[in-house]
Amino acid sequence: MPIMPLMSCAGNELGGRGKLETIYIEDMIIGQKARYGQLVTLEQIQLFADASGDHNPVHLDEEFAATTPFQSRVAHGAMSTAFMSTVLGTKLPGLGTVLLGISNKFKAPVKLGEELIAEVEVAEIDLEKKRVRFECRCYVGDKVVTVGDALVIAPSRGHDG
Repeated sequence: MPIMPLMSCAGNELGGRGKLETIYIEDMIIGQKARYGQLVTLEQIQLFADASGDHNPVHLDEEFAATTPFQSRVAHGAMSTAFMSTVLGTKLPGLGTVLLGISNKFKAPVKLGEELIAEVEVAEIDLEKKRVRFECRCYVGDKVVTVGDALVIAPSRGHDG
């Protein structure tokens, strides 16, 4: 299924990188997708290390990383998870989403200079509980680097949880 067009919430910006979106649970369909991606830079990895407290040298020290199976610095695996959360919280479902859980398996490293794309796809919809389960994937090019799923409470026109 193609990536579905998203409705904009006027006046809501994503740190200068685009509009925040809201897709209400009543408008979601199985197979609906949304994506978010960025080029992975050393600055992002350093900021992520500072924010998370994970200063593992495999992420920050090229000399050390060269001695690992990766042979160079790699992004934190949790960066993939964060990108998935970005899609859920800003695009699909978007503004008002409550993330209940997310689970991932890391399939391949993400290296500096690679574009990391997170994609979420609606897998199950529970209108009564206002919960949606998503299948989640991250890509570098055509290669799947992370797979998982997420459960959210989705925004509803009814506004009751």
